[in-house]
Amino acid sequence: MATRVQHALDQLKNTGVRITPQRHAILSYLMETMNHPTADEIYRALEPRFPNMSVATVYNNLKMLIEAGMVHELTYGDNSSRFDADVSDHYHIVCEKCGKIKDFSYPSLEDIERSAEEETGFVVHGHRLELHGVCKSCQEQA
Repeated sequence: MATRVQHALDQLKNTGVRITPQRHAILSYLMETMNHPTADEIYRALEPRFPNMSVATVYNNLKMLIEAGMVHELTYGDNSSRFDADVSDHYHIVCEKCGKIKDFSYPSLEDIERSAEEETGFVVHGHRLELHGVCKSCQEQA
């Protein structure tokens, strides 16, 4: 995991982005947790190490990481964004009870994208596939 974080930091440095301790911590946290946290969850996790860091600092750094292509923002209609440092092609399943998000792999949907382009004349820039259900923990509580 450390090499993945270091590689990402090197990429940022190569584009002229200054690596602050807070920026390093936010990126490391996202890459290590992989649980799709909100900005507030990131702030609460890092606040003990960075007591002078604000929620605005977290949001500003997340915005920069999104623009740099290091992080994806996941929005789910409940006005809270979650953040994913896995920018590879993968999909999500979302628990309808607790909101937990898990990654899962599935073969590429390039054929569907191509078909959609041919049928509609659109130029497809990407897609998002998410499944909804009830996670194991919530099933056990029922």
